[in-house]
Amino acid sequence: MTITISRLYDNYSDAERAVTRLEGAGVPHADISIVANNSDNWYGSSRGKVDRDRDGTDDRAEGAGTGAGIGAGLGGAAGLLAGLGLLAIPGLGPVVAAGWLASTAAGAAAGAATGGIVGALTQAGVSKEDASRYAEGVRRGGTLVSARVPDQDRARLDALLHERSVNLGDRSAAWQKAGWTDFDAASPPLSPEDIGRERELYGAGTRR
Repeated sequence: MTITISRLYDNYSDAERAVTRLEGAGVPHADISIVANNSDNWYGSSRGKVDRDRDGTDDRAEGAGTGAGIGAGLGGAAGLLAGLGLLAIPGLGPVVAAGWLASTAAGAAAGAATGGIVGALTQAGVSKEDASRYAEGVRRGGTLVSARVPDQDRARLDALLHERSVNLGDRSAAWQKAGWTDFDAASPPLSPEDIGRERELYGAGTRR
């Protein structure tokens, strides 16, 4: 039996490391997916240009000297992260994504008014409540990593996603206190300024 494990991260670099750990543990690239908010255009429209600090220089070139951060993850020719591409998903706006979830979400978006990302997650076995929370997390600037894994390997592989992940229950509770109820794919995506305020509010985030 195959089940889906997922985690939300405040920072793309944390999600990138989680993907690398899954790959290192033998999870096939075809069974891993990553969806990251790109409202601030940190991943440029030119294929492969990555400029998270928006200084005009490809971050991979900057990272080459240190072997750290996004440069190390995207610099290799192999692996899921080499297949990142730009995509628009209802309610999320522009995202950078790779893997099965992104493909399913794009397909679901064409025929599901409820929104591609929630439909794709629930189709993969994620509860509607958690799917809505994950989608909202990406909408607010986060990065979602999901993997399809054998049930008997769940505990071992789920532990690889634990480091620096967001505590989804605590985070959604904070949203609810501010008036949030549910992910709405029909609502407009947040602006880069709004996402910047979200990131300032949570900083390093409440970790799970």
